[in-house]
Amino acid sequence: MSEHALILDCDGVLADTEKDGHLVAFNQVFDEAGYPFRWSEDEYAKLLKVGGGKERLKAYLLDHPEIELPGMDDLDALLAEVHRRKSYDYQQIVNGGHIPGRPGIKRLVEEALDGGWQVAVASTSAVPSVEAVAVAVFGQATRDRLFGIYGGDIVKAKKPAPDIYLYALDQLGLRPDQAVVVEDSESGAKAAAAAGREFVVMGDFNVAHTERDVKNWRGNKNSEGFLPSERDPFLPAERDSLLDALFAAALDLVVHKLEDLSAHGWPHFPVQWLICCKQMV
Repeated sequence: MSEHALILDCDGVLADTEKDGHLVAFNQVFDEAGYPFRWSEDEYAKLLKVGGGKERLKAYLLDHPEIELPGMDDLDALLAEVHRRKSYDYQQIVNGGHIPGRPGIKRLVEEALDGGWQVAVASTSAVPSVEAVAVAVFGQATRDRLFGIYGGDIVKAKKPAPDIYLYALDQLGLRPDQAVVVEDSESGAKAAAAAGREFVVMGDFNVAHTERDVKNWRGNKNSEGFLPSERDPFLPAERDSLLDALFAAALDLVVHKLEDLSAHGWPHFPVQWLICCKQMV
């Protein structure tokens, strides 16, 4: 059994699932149920501060007491049913091939596996949803090589709590200093850091926005994804394109972390890893 592991978040790391997957599925369920609201991209980006689909919907309803839905007398049961239907719709979207994997992520995982690393996925999303993404992105053969897939429903607290990463470590039988986490959000990075791991943060549609990316720029300046601590590393002044900046910043972060790990006695990373990481984001 390998003494080193790569642990990946799912949403935003394996694929850009939030905007084109989870949000679409939520709105489909709201429409089918006749609910008097739909979530916009800007609104959903704010809700992503809350870990977990049921938790996001609950937070939204509590923030909008004027909304009355059938079954709200048993809110937990209502949330569970809405989330069950949403998860089904989401899996249909994923299985339909509508959410491609991040460029290079399949190669990264396969090179890690071929290099003797254990690879796992640890996400806030429910296990069936993560399974669907993993199969769609990696293919069944590579999915079957993964050590495990762990979802937020199997632990007490979701990210930014470290529970899901501590659980994954326990299943892997490894210490925190034997695993590297790849995350895409502040809450996920906090969870990884709290679990005692090195981590690399990737940018997705909810990170490193500029005035050109959203309509309500001014109103979002203090929101997750817009904070200076998140944006600055991804927005070098000499770069014209946000995408170019994300590519460059992600490579810098990956190289920095790999150098740190090598300095601490980790196995030497082949050049292919650096190339793969450059293409991954």
